[in-house]
Amino acid sequence: MSQVSAQHTPMMAQYLKIKREHPEVLLFYRMGDFYELFFEDAKRAAALLDITLTQRGQSAGQPIPMAGVPYHSAEGYLARLVQAGESVAICEQMGDPATSKGPVERKVVRIVTPGTLYDEALLDARRDNLVVAAHPVGERWGLAWLELSSGRFSVLEVEGEAEMLAELTRLDPAELLLPESLALPPVLEERRGLRRQSDWLFDLESAIRTLCDQFAVQDLRGFGCAHLEAALTAAGVLIDYARDTQRSRLPHVTAIGVESRDDAVVIDAASRRNLEIDINLAGGTDNTLASVLDTTATAMGSRLLKRWLNRPLRDRAQVGGRQAAVAALLDRDGFEPLRDSLKAIGDVERILARVALYSARPRDLARLRDALAALPDLQGELADYADGTALDELKRHIRPYPTLADTLARALVENPPVVIRDGGVIAEGFDAELDEHRGLAEHAGDYLVQLETRERERTGLPGLKVGYNRVHGYYIEIPRAQARDAPVDYIRRQTLKNAERFIIPELKEFEDKALSAKSRALAREKLLYESLLDELNAELGALQASARALAALDVLAAFAERSRALDFVRPTLPEAPGLAIRGGRHPVVERVSDAPFVPNDLHMDDERRMLVITGPNMGGKSTYMRQAALITLLAHTGSFVPADEATIGPVDRIFTRIGSSDDLAGGRSTFMVEMTETANILHNATDHSLVLMDEIGRGTSTFDGLSLAWASAEHLTRSRAFTLFATHYFEMTALADQAPGVANVHLTAAEHRDGIVFMHRVEDGPASQSYGLQVAQLAGVPQGVISRAREKLTHLEQQEIDQGQRSAASRAPEDGPAPQQADLFASAPHPLVESLAGLSLDDVTPRQALEWLYRWQESL
Repeated sequence: MSQVSAQHTPMMAQYLKIKREHPEVLLFYRMGDFYELFFEDAKRAAALLDITLTQRGQSAGQPIPMAGVPYHSAEGYLARLVQAGESVAICEQMGDPATSKGPVERKVVRIVTPGTLYDEALLDARRDNLVVAAHPVGERWGLAWLELSSGRFSVLEVEGEAEMLAELTRLDPAELLLPESLALPPVLEERRGLRRQSDWLFDLESAIRTLCDQFAVQDLRGFGCAHLEAALTAAGVLIDYARDTQRSRLPHVTAIGVESRDDAVVIDAASRRNLEIDINLAGGTDNTLASVLDTTATAMGSRLLKRWLNRPLRDRAQVGGRQAAVAALLDRDGFEPLRDSLKAIGDVERILARVALYSARPRDLARLRDALAALPDLQGELADYADGTALDELKRHIRPYPTLADTLARALVENPPVVIRDGGVIAEGFDAELDEHRGLAEHAGDYLVQLETRERERTGLPGLKVGYNRVHGYYIEIPRAQARDAPVDYIRRQTLKNAERFIIPELKEFEDKALSAKSRALAREKLLYESLLDELNAELGALQASARALAALDVLAAFAERSRALDFVRPTLPEAPGLAIRGGRHPVVERVSDAPFVPNDLHMDDERRMLVITGPNMGGKSTYMRQAALITLLAHTGSFVPADEATIGPVDRIFTRIGSSDDLAGGRSTFMVEMTETANILHNATDHSLVLMDEIGRGTSTFDGLSLAWASAEHLTRSRAFTLFATHYFEMTALADQAPGVANVHLTAAEHRDGIVFMHRVEDGPASQSYGLQVAQLAGVPQGVISRAREKLTHLEQQEIDQGQRSAASRAPEDGPAPQQADLFASAPHPLVESLAGLSLDDVTPRQALEWLYRWQESL
C-alpha cells in the first residue's frame, strides 16, 4: 500500500482501514451487486481468475487498479482462488445504503481459507477437508485437526518428526498451522496451505482456556486429553484460528476426540504412498484401494470409508464387531434395502455444520427434510438385526425426529430456490401472516378491478378507473368533466390536464399494505427461515450423532456389497501372530487387469517369518507383496478380504520399501531415498510388523548392494518381523539355509522361443533365472541390442567358467586334486562368499553357481 496517498475518498479510506486488518488475504469488498478488489489484490485476482483489471479514481496521482466479481456468482470465483491456495476475507455491507450518511457500514464477516471451508460449492464432497495445527515439545509433537464442514475435532501426540510427518500424510490437511520460528523439514517448507502463526499463540494455559470456553467446561479431564500438553496447545491455536476466520464460536464443535498411535496399525508416509490407499503414485484417485471399495451411497460415507482405510485398527473387538455387521448384512441380503434408503439421506453431516453456522441454504434444509423422512424406515430395517455387531450402537442413534420432520415438511416448498434472498422458500399454509402478505402482493390486481367496478356503480361515473404509478401510488382517476360529481369522501391527490386523481381511505389502507407486502413477505419469510435453523440447532448434538451413525452404516453396507460383488471372504482374526492366506488376490489389479488374475497363497508363522522372493521382472513379485499388505490392511478395517480363506494375526505396523524415485527438493538421490526408507524399517519393525522389501541395494554397485540387502535381511530375521523380501540377488536365497524362519519362494515364468511367458504363480524354492533379456525384449529394446546382449552374456558366462577353473587349478595342492567348491567358499576372504560355506554345486542352479564363482574370483 506504499503507493496509496493519505488523501482519498471516504469509501477508499474505509476500504484501506479494513485491508490493513487483513494484509495477507484477498479482500472481497462488497459494493452493491459486486465484490470489488483494489490495488495489489485486484492485480492478483485478475491474474488468477482471468477477469478484467480496470481503474478507479486516483491515489497519489496514480490510477487505482480495480477488479470485481458479481455477488450472485461469487462462489465459483472463491472456489478457484481457494484451489490456488489463496484465502479471501468477505467484507459485507451491514447498513442500508438508502439511509446511510457517507459510506455504508461494512465489516468482514468471514475469512475463506482452504482448510476452513463449509460451502458445498467449494468442497470435494467425498474427501475430508482439514486444517491441522502442530506443536513440538522436545521430541514429542502435538497434532490437532478440525474439519469445519462436519465439526470433527481430534488430537494426537507422537514421538519424533518422522511420526509427525507420517500422520500429516494420513491427514493430508488443506492448511497446516505451525509456530513462526520453527525450523521446518524440507518436505514442509514449500507445502501448499502452510500458515505460520506467532510463537506467543502457542501457549498451553491460553489454549486450555480457549478449549474450556469452546466446550463450556471447567477442565478437559472429561475428554481424556488433559495430559496431552503438546496436543492441547496445538488444539487451542486451531480453535482460535477457526473462530477468527468464521467470526463465530463454532457451535457445532462440541467435543474433542483423542487418538493414540497404539490404537491403529501404523503406516508411515512412504508405505502409505506405495500402497496407494486413496491416492495413487501420480497423485490422482484412480486405481486405488478406495476407488475399488467406495460404492457408498452418501458423500459422508465415502469420507468415513477413506478414514477407515487410512487408519486400520488394532482393537480386535472393534474390528470383529464391524465384520460381524457385514456378515449379518450379507446373511439376510439386508444391505441393498439399506443402501436404497441411504441414497435419500444426502450429506447430513455437512448440512448440519452449515445449519450450526447459520449458513445453510434452502436446498440444504430440503435435503435434511428428506433425510429425516427416511429415518423411520431405516430404523425399522435395522430393528430386526441381532445384537453383537457394530450395528448395535448405530441403531441407538439412527432414530426418527418426528417433530422436526413434520416442521420441515410443512415449512418448505417441494423444490426450494438456491438462496433465501428472493423468497419463495416457505410453503403456503405454514404461516398465516406470511400468507396474508403474499396474498396482498399477488392479488393486488384482482382487488383493484373489484374496487373499480364497485366505485363506478356507487358513483355512477362510467369514466372512473383505478390506477397506480411509482410516484403517487394508487389512485382513482375521473375525467375532468365528471370530477365535479365525485363523492365527498374522495380526497384530491393530483390534478392533470384532462383528469383528476383521488384517494379514499380504503384505497389508502390497501396502498400501505400492498406497497410493503412484498418486502414484508420477504422479511417474514427470512424470520421464519431463521426460526427453522433455531429449531434444528436445538437438536444439533443428537442430529450429529445420527449423521455419524448413518455414515458408518453406509460404509458397512458398502463393505457388504463389495464382498458380494468381488467375492471377498471374512478373515479370521486370531490373537496369535501370523498370516495364512489361501487364494489371495490384489483387489485393485484384479479389477483393472484385462487378463484373469492368478490367485496365490501366503503362509507365515513363527517358523516362517521371512520369504525371500525371486523371479523375473514383471513376474508379479510386487503385486504379490502388495496384495499381502492390502489384505492385512482390509482385515484390520473390518472389511472382508479378496481371498478364498484368510487368517490374519495382529499387526502393529505395515512397512513397504517398494519402487524408486528421487527427492530432488530434499537433495536426495534415488539410492538415498531407498536407504532412508530402509533405515526407518530396520529401526522400527517389531515381531508384529509386516514388512515389504523390494530390490534393496539395486541403486549401488553389485557388492555394496548385495551386502546391504544381506545385512538388512539378517537384521529383520533378528527382529522377527513378518517380511516379504523380493530380490534379484540370487545369492540371497542362501539365507534360507543360514537363518531361522527364512524360506524361498519364486514367481514362475517360462521361455517360449525367444520370449517369456509370465505364469504369476508363487511356488516354493528359488527362481532358476532372471529372464532379463526376455523382459528387455518385451519392453521394446531393439532386436540388434538384444542379439548383441545375448552374445555378450554367453561370452561372460564362458569367461566366468574359465576364470573359475584356472583359479581352482592354481590353488590346488600339488599332490592332490582341486578342492571342492564348498572348500573354496570356506577359504575365500570375502564375507559374502564366506556366508555360502557348506553349499555344493548340487544345491544350486548352474546359473547361480556361475554368478557365485565370478563374485568369489573378484573377491580374491
